[in-house]
Amino acid sequence: MDYRIISIGALSVHELWDKQTQARTPHATTTLVRSEDRVILVDPGLPAQVIAARLAERCGLGPDDVTDVFLTCFRPSHRWGITAFPKARWLVAEAEREQVGVALIEKLGQEEDEEMRALIEQDLAMMKKCEAAPDKLAEHVDLFPMPGYTPGLSGLLLSHPNSTTIIAGDAIATAEHLEQGRVLRGAYDVNQAQESFMEAVEIADVIIPGHDNLLLNPTRRRF
Repeated sequence: MDYRIISIGALSVHELWDKQTQARTPHATTTLVRSEDRVILVDPGLPAQVIAARLAERCGLGPDDVTDVFLTCFRPSHRWGITAFPKARWLVAEAEREQVGVALIEKLGQEEDEEMRALIEQDLAMMKKCEAAPDKLAEHVDLFPMPGYTPGLSGLLLSHPNSTTIIAGDAIATAEHLEQGRVLRGAYDVNQAQESFMEAVEIADVIIPGHDNLLLNPTRRRF
């Protein structure tokens, strides 16, 4: 099993920077995980054409080479480019799938604006195509529930002989959030998000955050 960062994400506005910059379109960090015959792309946060180009640049693969697309959560910044992979199996944690799906159906029933209804219907169609992720996606690649920022957020636990890596999504957003022990603002359940944050810190040697480059866990030994 091996993995590689395909694209480093960014927040729209970094809440922990001393000097704020102009707001930009947020996009998640995208990671490629390969294990045996599975090629798993995690959080395709850039537009479809762009993420396909990055995939070719970073590892020489095309969209048809991807067997699975895994979303740590269903937020738009984590799935922007998912349509570039129509042949792949789309996966999201069952809890996220169920709770977001219910919320979208309720929102659709309350919305009267036709343009907004069309957007909600697009999201529903995308969610329906997403399957509930299994506990084990591939050899040494396991589902790692990290609820709190969203109801069903789930990362991936990558097991190596002498270390562990967690793809954390928005459970640990950036280097500054890790250093300061802070969860990303706007969490669905702050207390639960903090518990998920601490569990990841206790387990992982390497953390791939939701909107930053991979990080060595400062509380763990070096290897």
